[in-house]
Amino acid sequence: MDSETLSPLEFRAKVMEMKQQRLRGFTLVELLVVIAIIGILIGMLLPAVQSVREAARRTECMNNLRQIGLATILFHDAHDCFPPARTANSNQVLPLFSRNGPDSWYVRILPFVEQGNLYSQWDLTSKYSAQPEVAVSTPIGTFLCPSRHSIDDANAPDSLVISGGIGGCGCGTSIDTVSGGAVGDYAGNHGDPSPGSSGAASDFYNPGKGTGVIVTGKPLLNEDTTITGRWADKVGYVHVIDGSSNTFLAGEMHIPKGQLNKTPYNGPLFNGNELDGHSRLGGPGVPILTRDDPPGGTLLGFGSDHPGTCNFVRADGSTGAVSNDLDSIVLANLCHRGDGEVVGEVE
Repeated sequence: MDSETLSPLEFRAKVMEMKQQRLRGFTLVELLVVIAIIGILIGMLLPAVQSVREAARRTECMNNLRQIGLATILFHDAHDCFPPARTANSNQVLPLFSRNGPDSWYVRILPFVEQGNLYSQWDLTSKYSAQPEVAVSTPIGTFLCPSRHSIDDANAPDSLVISGGIGGCGCGTSIDTVSGGAVGDYAGNHGDPSPGSSGAASDFYNPGKGTGVIVTGKPLLNEDTTITGRWADKVGYVHVIDGSSNTFLAGEMHIPKGQLNKTPYNGPLFNGNELDGHSRLGGPGVPILTRDDPPGGTLLGFGSDHPGTCNFVRADGSTGAVSNDLDSIVLANLCHRGDGEVVGEVE
């Protein structure tokens, strides 16, 4: 039936019916079904988005380690040795909290990561707490893992730390005042724990006793016993007997959940007084850890926030990820520069 066969009243009623049909919206049931479908799609998409973001963070983290490795190699080219993890006297009372050189190895490589202006702020003959605020508190993006830190949230405050016994250091218990400063997420390879940590002169934290590549050196002093900024017990490629491609240079440092920007697990990166802020060990008793491993265990271990793996750079500048389940003996072989146990690629 078309409009020519309808009466005016019937035609008007038909038009009103058609308008009502066009204006009819969703019912509540239909709306709930649509919302449920959208929720399911978002739930399916979110893990994929998170996976892509984590892959990007992992890649950026690996690139940071590559830059750190390159900077350290350039330092070696300039000085014929690797930078010291720190400088400290062997007769120190508190091995992890010395009162010697002001700077960590990260200060020494600043000129090689395009931070020459920041490096110029440092006085390597003066103590850490006397350095300019800008020198100690400026975070460097290359030293930060994007899965943990942003450049705007990478500083540890001044703090009091109870030293002794954490990680089996063998030093007496004492309360130590630690000056704050910028933090980082990567640590130099100080070696394996085989030298011991019982308070003996041969312990790993003493100058020249670390078995890694970035190790503690002995500060050279002036006649008035003030420090010179130079050091002894230097380690170079000639000492990496196992080969630079078979020895770690640096890796991600273990920071337990809830300990970001907190000394001692994530203390000041540039502070040469504190070994745990910038250096780590690996081997039996000091395995690769995860963020879920609680505080109070091994303090000086490597570890990552990336699921299942930890990123490292080797002494030849090559980078790669190793499994968190890597055998601790194999880890020790990779951390020891000259144990005669050559380890190639690992997963």
